[in-house]
Amino acid sequence: MHAIETNSLTLSYGDSIIINELDVKIPKGEITVFIGSNGCGKSTLLRSIARLLKPTNGSVLLEGAAIAKLPTKEIARKLAILPQGPVAPEGLTVLQLVKQGRYPYQNWLKQWTLEDEEAVTRALEATGLSEFAERHVDSLSGGQRQRAWIAMTLAQETDVILLDEPTTYLDMTHQIEILDLLFELNERENRTIIMVLHDLNLACRYAHQIVALKDQKIFAQGRPEEVINCSLVQNVFQMNCEVTIDPLFGTPLCIPHGKGRCILKDVGIKHG
Repeated sequence: MHAIETNSLTLSYGDSIIINELDVKIPKGEITVFIGSNGCGKSTLLRSIARLLKPTNGSVLLEGAAIAKLPTKEIARKLAILPQGPVAPEGLTVLQLVKQGRYPYQNWLKQWTLEDEEAVTRALEATGLSEFAERHVDSLSGGQRQRAWIAMTLAQETDVILLDEPTTYLDMTHQIEILDLLFELNERENRTIIMVLHDLNLACRYAHQIVALKDQKIFAQGRPEEVINCSLVQNVFQMNCEVTIDPLFGTPLCIPHGKGRCILKDVGIKHG
């Protein structure tokens, strides 16, 4: 069984169709990354999978069940989403934020339990934030804040985690830190992780499979080494490039064409 499946999914904003009759299957227990140019519908598709956007037509299946028919709390126990650029209320501590992940398990009969406490503790430990539990979220660095939000989704203890551009606005060190964390969660706990990423090389490094979107549909889907090539980059991003092999990981490495200082030319001038 696939973790997520869409059948003839059509998504619109008003009269503007963003995704048109899209069929996609997301493997369980793998990392899937959506790529594509700005405005192609990556984030819209992610929102629909999380039932934050109602389809114009078609359906989304979560572990074989139509997500539109599932109770909200049942969905929240199976699927967590971290939107792009989340903002915590002023004065909220890391611990208070992470505790919000246990909301799907609360009701008027069942209040805070030892199980909830243990889930929050595990989430803080997994993200390396135990010592920051009493710190205000807005006092943290960008990477620490992003880890705090990821900790909240981990406390939800869902098999599926959706993340919309989790590395946006982060420097190189924090980008790798966040992606390494997600990779370890997938490896250690077999979580299904679905992400939108803009950095094609990082997508290739961390994804088990890539889903490239163009013209409201899937342009290509498969293992990075199977689908990422110069033709795809040109068609999806309108960018000429060279695709070689990452010397550290053996995954596709995209080197875009463009203007810039040419070292070889400089060397030629110096030694000519």
